[in-house]
Amino acid sequence: MKTPRLVTTVSILTRRLKEGKTYEDFRRAWFHTTGFGVAGDEKEGSGNRMFSMINIFDPREIIVIGFSTTTFAQLEAALDIDVKVRGENPLDEVIEPGIGRKFCAMVAEDDFSPAGIIPFKPATVGGRETDMAEFAKTLQVLQGLFTAASERRDEVNKARKKKS
Repeated sequence: MKTPRLVTTVSILTRRLKEGKTYEDFRRAWFHTTGFGVAGDEKEGSGNRMFSMINIFDPREIIVIGFSTTTFAQLEAALDIDVKVRGENPLDEVIEPGIGRKFCAMVAEDDFSPAGIIPFKPATVGGRETDMAEFAKTLQVLQGLFTAASERRDEVNKARKKKS
């Protein structure tokens, strides 16, 4: 049986705190008490990590960068979890309405830590050279998954706001 291929996606979300709100307020509202793992669907190397930052020049701006390494099926299930959790735990009381969203696929990882000359190398992720033709196909699949999740999120938010 062939092992499903893992893809690393990166989400970059920017939000602005409402006047008088703090990062701690945001964190209490934002924190995911349901993990993105899908029981029984674990694959070696899969995972989800998020890094939260505060803009040095605008402390009301919160940036969250999430790295997910999943199969396409795991990603779709994780996006469903996110739509459900965010629909049940909106951030409306803490952040301003506009949210910056960027969803990316990792094409290369490079370590420029060493001192001195570093020889050029082709793009790789996890030590595996990136096949750009395959990467183009991956982007198409990811576009479909993220678009569908966005549409579901919009529907959940629309329904929630009608109830208000």
